[in-house]
Amino acid sequence: VQLQASGGGLVQAGDSLRLPCEFSGSTFSRYALGWFRQAPGKEREFVASIGWTGSMKNYANSVRGRFTISRDNAKNTVDLQMSSLNSADTAIYYCAADRSAYSWSTPIRAAEYDFWGQGTQVTVSS
Repeated sequence: VQLQASGGGLVQAGDSLRLPCEFSGSTFSRYALGWFRQAPGKEREFVASIGWTGSMKNYANSVRGRFTISRDNAKNTVDLQMSSLNSADTAIYYCAADRSAYSWSTPIRAAEYDFWGQGTQVTVSS
């Protein structure tokens, strides 16, 4: 399995940004997917996750209402739409895939994920 995240960049506070992640190498629709981020000097933290069909989603409290995770099982992609960005959102963002046994699973722990992308940098200037 390979995951390729993109879409990062330098934006202003209050801006929006979409991060797409392309998945390849296995049956995409049988994986739960997640986004994590890691800011300088901090541990990697959960951002959002989505189940097999896209109907089940989970969000960190810090992004709920501002970020939206979605997936397209026909295109093998998972997106993170971010809005109302602020400096606390500055981090490297990683997409990840969990070979989940359950369609409703939306894992929030990094240890539950089997595969990781390389990360894309998001910098929000205030």
